[in-house]
Amino acid sequence: MIPKPFIIIQLRPENETSDNEFQSFLKYGKLNVNDVKRIRAERNGIPDINLKNYSAIIVGGSPFDISTPENKKSEIQKKIEKDFKKLLDKIIQNDFPFIGACSGSGILGNHCGAKITSKYSEPVGGVDIEITDVGKKDFLLQGFPSSFRALVGHKEACENVPKNAVLLASSKTCPVQMYRIKNNIYATQFHPEADTQAFILRIKTYKNYGYFPPENAEKLIESIKHEVITEPKKILERFVLKYKKMQS
Repeated sequence: MIPKPFIIIQLRPENETSDNEFQSFLKYGKLNVNDVKRIRAERNGIPDINLKNYSAIIVGGSPFDISTPENKKSEIQKKIEKDFKKLLDKIIQNDFPFIGACSGSGILGNHCGAKITSKYSEPVGGVDIEITDVGKKDFLLQGFPSSFRALVGHKEACENVPKNAVLLASSKTCPVQMYRIKNNIYATQFHPEADTQAFILRIKTYKNYGYFPPENAEKLIESIKHEVITEPKKILERFVLKYKKMQS
């Protein structure tokens, strides 16, 4: 039997960073291009999706911010948010396998009542992620060291754990780093798909987007080069392993 494809929803307008993110999801999820349906939502939004035809959904990062005042959001951002509302209603109702990274965490958290603000923004770089007692029992984190390094860089985050969610991991600078809703719906504020080369590309691409002072770009790149990131990629691999479904 043939496995049902995974959907990868992307939100990055820049082709180079979007393609790099896509390849990272494939690499660390141990997927090939024939295993997935790729949707670049920043182009035309999200089409109607029949969940029965897919194994799971993976959502990447974005330069869009949920906390941007409504009158300053672009039309495509408004459409994406509207499309996600419809999709997440179905995902939550069906407890359908989902993992959202960075912006994906904010989108899901906002949908589930969390307050999304700049209070717990984190500068671009590596942070120590602490796994909660509940997290240690979750399949995606079982056997991990209680603390591991991950790459972050975001202007907004959940101020609180979303309604009906369980906190799986945290950090000193951002309390909500990973959570789960029901049994199969996940979000990470850190980037499970990103390695140091991917982040160096993002630093170059987004240096004028307000994540950090542009003049700090080279210093950040040098800092990123020394990060050793091993555990986050295992989360994607386990997610794919757990939810790869066969055609009936």
